Amino acid sequence: MTDIDLHDFQRLVDTQFGIVTQSQLEPFGFSRGRVRHLLDSGQWRRVLQGVYAVTNGPLTRNMILSAALLYGGGHSMLSHITAAEEWGMVPRRDGEPIHITVPYGKSSRCQSSTGMRPSRKPGNPIAPSSPLHPGVVVHRSRAHDYIAVDTDPPRTARADTALDLAIAEPTARDAYTRLIALVTNARIPLRDIRRRMEERRPRRYGKALVDAVRLLADGVQSVLEYRYATDVEDAHGLPRARRQSPVVVDGRTLFEDCDYSDHGVPLIVRLDGRRAHAMAEVAFRDRRRDNAAELQGRPRLVYGFDEVTKNPCVVAREVETVLVREGWIRPGERPCPACAPFWLL
Repeated sequence: MTDIDLHDFQRLVDTQFGIVTQSQLEPFGFSRGRVRHLLDSGQWRRVLQGVYAVTNGPLTRNMILSAALLYGGGHSMLSHITAAEEWGMVPRRDGEPIHITVPYGKSSRCQSSTGMRPSRKPGNPIAPSSPLHPGVVVHRSRAHDYIAVDTDPPRTARADTALDLAIAEPTARDAYTRLIALVTNARIPLRDIRRRMEERRPRRYGKALVDAVRLLADGVQSVLEYRYATDVEDAHGLPRARRQSPVVVDGRTLFEDCDYSDHGVPLIVRLDGRRAHAMAEVAFRDRRRDNAAELQGRPRLVYGFDEVTKNPCVVAREVETVLVREGWIRPGERPCPACAPFWLL
């Protein structure tokens, strides 16, 4: 190998975090026999089929991702849960398979996890069972050219990542919940979700995803607000409140989580997310909102995540009590059978 070839090879290795493929090695004079010798002697590691590490130690995160993309081919990109991890949309889970998406029609197949094989060199310290690469899950997409973003490494766009994860859920309700959680927690613009759903209409859970977008469009901005809308209001036949209703306090425009004024009742329901409401500034703001509501003679109820998710029937009963007291008339029967014992008391 000439000095120029050595320089080009080193640049390739550095760019790919020490990971190379058999096809990349051949132009530099690495015959299959030479590669086999480097692997058998423990100088290199076989990471995935046709993909090698030019070191003999454990792989870093960058090396694991690079190996998966090289295994998938030149047009592969990180997708699904792996793309979500790279975007910071979900916590990183070490040891889980890497998800990639390739163009529809590519022959790449899923690859199971691999371990570090002991070399034939005496005194090799690495045990045969030591994990090396967690494996690769391969997805195929007809919209491949439209869902990638120019990042390093390449990955699906945030909106596409959220939709892919929702569609991968086992049930429609799970897909509905997953999409709302991802959009609200990662603050993905709703217009991006709508555009991608129009451009690549989901073949699975289409109605559930449309319903999720509709709820987000109504102003739901957190999983807590979603659970209140579905588990308290919808499940118990309560009217849908106006979300993020503006109110002016001390010259500032603030927003109420749930406002039932559209139904002729001045009730306000506030949903107290622990993280945000633990801040001193937010606590002061909420006290000022409480005082403003009291001065206007508006009843208000406040609930946290545990109350809404663990005792939605109790919350619904309290909300309905105030609604009825203020003049709301229930149009039909209560649809939640679990509530019957409460109303017989």
